[in-house]
Amino acid sequence: MSLRAETPAPPSARIHRFGRAQRWVHRATAVLMGVCVATAACLYIPQLAILVGRRELVVRIHECAGLALPVPVLLGLASRAFRGDLGFLNRFGPHDRIWLRAALRRDRRPEARPAAKFNAGQKIYAAWIAGATLVMLGTGLMMWFTHLTPLMWRTSATFVHDWLALTIGVVLAGHVGMAVADPEARRGLRTGTVSREWAEREHPLWRP
Repeated sequence: MSLRAETPAPPSARIHRFGRAQRWVHRATAVLMGVCVATAACLYIPQLAILVGRRELVVRIHECAGLALPVPVLLGLASRAFRGDLGFLNRFGPHDRIWLRAALRRDRRPEARPAAKFNAGQKIYAAWIAGATLVMLGTGLMMWFTHLTPLMWRTSATFVHDWLALTIGVVLAGHVGMAVADPEARRGLRTGTVSREWAEREHPLWRP
């Protein structure tokens, strides 16, 4: 990794990207999701289950973290800036199709990947993880409150919950990997500002 990529730009060359609400929603959601993934691993991987023990406690932590997962987003709706970002994430334009075609061709040229505040990949990831979270919450409740649904529903919920959990783990690993490869994007989520050079290169259609 180059020194240039790790050295923050001077304050005058930095622009505002995320406010406090967006940053805290992301951090809180990341922590809760991490707890869900870690406890799920301890429940389903025999070696970890033996190492950690106390299965009942792990189950309770997993359930509480899962129930709390939507809370940061719901609280974030009180912020106008956060609601504005949700609007950007839910809006696809012609430039997003261009970005996706370039991504499929593995064309990494900045001019081939036009993006506004969020690129098409980030929009798809946000939509997918939101939908997956709701499915995991619904199936988890069916597994928890066994007296509310028939046995067939609970069996199907267990199957969906387990396989979707594995898929979420893989997708999250990819998400973290991409974040590790882009220190300026991480800095934007940590401090709220990014370099103007990075914004013009990665999100040329974004007008702060």
